[in-house]
Amino acid sequence: MTTDTAAPGEPVGALQTALAHTVRLLGRNPALAELQAREILAAVPGHPEALLLLARARGAQSDAEGALAILEPLAKAQPRAAVAHMDLGAVLGLLGRSESAIAALERAVALKPDLADAWRLLADQKRLLGDDRGAEAATDRQLQASVSDPELLRAAGALLEGRLAVAERLLRDFLKRHPADVAALRMLAEIGARLGRYEDAEVLLARALELAPEFDAARFNYATVLYREGKPEPALAELDTLMAKRPQDPNYRTLKAAALNHLGEHRQSIGIYEALLAEYPRQPKGWMSYGHALKTLGRQDDAIAAYRRSIEQAPNLGEAYWSLANLKTVRLGPADVAAMRAQLDRSDISDDDRFHLHFALGKALEDAGEFEPSFEHYRLGNALRRKRLDYDADETSRQVQRAKALFTADFFAERAGQGSPAPDPIFIVGLPRAGSTLIEQILASHSAVEGTMELPDVMAIARRVGGGRIRGEEATYPAQLATLSPEELAALGEEFLQRTRVHRKLGRPFFIDKMPNNFQHTGLIHLMLPRAKIIDARRHPMGGCFSGFKQHFARGQGFTYDLTDVGRYYADYVELMAHFDAVLPGRVHRVIYEAMVADPEAEVRRLLDYCGLPFEAGCLRFYENDRAVRTASSEQVRRPIFTEGVDQWRNYEPWLDPLKAALGPVLDAYPHAPVFPV
Repeated sequence: MTTDTAAPGEPVGALQTALAHTVRLLGRNPALAELQAREILAAVPGHPEALLLLARARGAQSDAEGALAILEPLAKAQPRAAVAHMDLGAVLGLLGRSESAIAALERAVALKPDLADAWRLLADQKRLLGDDRGAEAATDRQLQASVSDPELLRAAGALLEGRLAVAERLLRDFLKRHPADVAALRMLAEIGARLGRYEDAEVLLARALELAPEFDAARFNYATVLYREGKPEPALAELDTLMAKRPQDPNYRTLKAAALNHLGEHRQSIGIYEALLAEYPRQPKGWMSYGHALKTLGRQDDAIAAYRRSIEQAPNLGEAYWSLANLKTVRLGPADVAAMRAQLDRSDISDDDRFHLHFALGKALEDAGEFEPSFEHYRLGNALRRKRLDYDADETSRQVQRAKALFTADFFAERAGQGSPAPDPIFIVGLPRAGSTLIEQILASHSAVEGTMELPDVMAIARRVGGGRIRGEEATYPAQLATLSPEELAALGEEFLQRTRVHRKLGRPFFIDKMPNNFQHTGLIHLMLPRAKIIDARRHPMGGCFSGFKQHFARGQGFTYDLTDVGRYYADYVELMAHFDAVLPGRVHRVIYEAMVADPEAEVRRLLDYCGLPFEAGCLRFYENDRAVRTASSEQVRRPIFTEGVDQWRNYEPWLDPLKAALGPVLDAYPHAPVFPV
């Protein structure tokens, strides 16, 4: 952009001084910066840099329309001025015109590929429109444009090309010599996040912010990682810091809404989504997230409308179709089936969209009674998802054997009376899709019990006790538990109570943690909270395992995407729980799903007796409870117990031989456990 046009007789140096003064004022006093820019323009009409500064001053005073009125003609008059197109894109984004913003920003980076701020803005806008791959690519280009060191440029190039292992090695080598380089720390954290190593990314980003507290891009990455780790409170604290500077930033607000939803503040979350979608109506993933929040509160019709709006804006968005199918009480019709098949026929959709579409089509065809093509879509969706996971069934079996070896009757007898004496938690464990949400809803309908959600805190404590590893040959968990003193065990119990306090909003004496995977940590739970209740939700192995196979989970549950894996996992689970039944008789209460369906009152009375709670009739009318429910069964538990789902797996029996083989004797012994080797 030309910057040296002066009025006749006016020294260029004086003009440059005035422009520099305006730039300084922008950060401190945008109104004065505007006056200064207007004075320059009075002396030098049409000066492009002064116009740019005037537009920035207007934008800094929340006058995006005023800034746009300056930037549109400026960008047209200066077609090769990358910064003008960048600023135009930024203002269009503020006005909710994301597609036009992307066009302007793409023009900016085409003109000047090393314009890091333009790549950042482009990533933000693509993320808003649900183009995660495009946002990721723009972020990679921003990282590349932000560095000048040749080694970091090579690492950024490898990241851009998807060679994550190469980029990681280059960055680790660089950081050995330059441990305080914040750009390298952020880049390495980006790789960790993409590989799902969120704890590593958290440490790296915390260090980057310690060194550079004003590094806002790293802070947003940090907030995102904390959220993905199941730490919504600290994520919100980081977002508050960011929003003090840019309270209207749509990406900050979107993440805040998600974190609030995770904390159970669903109405606050919905309020943020509604304001965002009013300002940025073309936001397909935003509509989908809004639908998730509405579903949690039981507003099914509104949730369906939100999901439909998402599909209208992004017909390839498989997750929106799956979100509809995942309501369980909604049937996708022939028009939906045709639309999903048309999307699957495309060659340009992502694997993420593709496997979600397969899962949704599997459910739609199941509802239509077309079981063979339904199974084929479930099979294809699971196969695509399984390719992206590193689940190791052998390691799960080894973990069970390690637990059995450590947790003997003598081991527990030596530690009797240790741990925190608090009786507050009620843990519901087992496999997903085994009736845990139903049990939670029944208990949460009791006046003394509060339902929360699937809490990650036991697993987080286990990881820390195990030095960050609870699996693999180097794992020290659960063996490390043998070294803990009575005081340390009590501290772990108190830590769990403190970490989960934020989810307890009703002041009731007992609360539920329904993370099913916690069955693996039954020994830890007993040691740190010996008075907590542990309920094992168990379903017929064929029905439970196949229900998991049909379900796409937002995260975790990597064992469910292969029939052999899920069968082996179920068998390992039964073996471990049988071991605890032997060494801690009566410690765990088992609820057999089919028995609950057949005789709800008898099973509810047994359940309440185990929890030491008096019978309340409201527990039998659990479907009248309007509490928020966040799992796949959210709509089913708003209705009385139904029996039609018990034997649905039989429709698919011709294709389930691998599951039967993996279950082995566990299948024939159900509802009892077979005899396992000691």
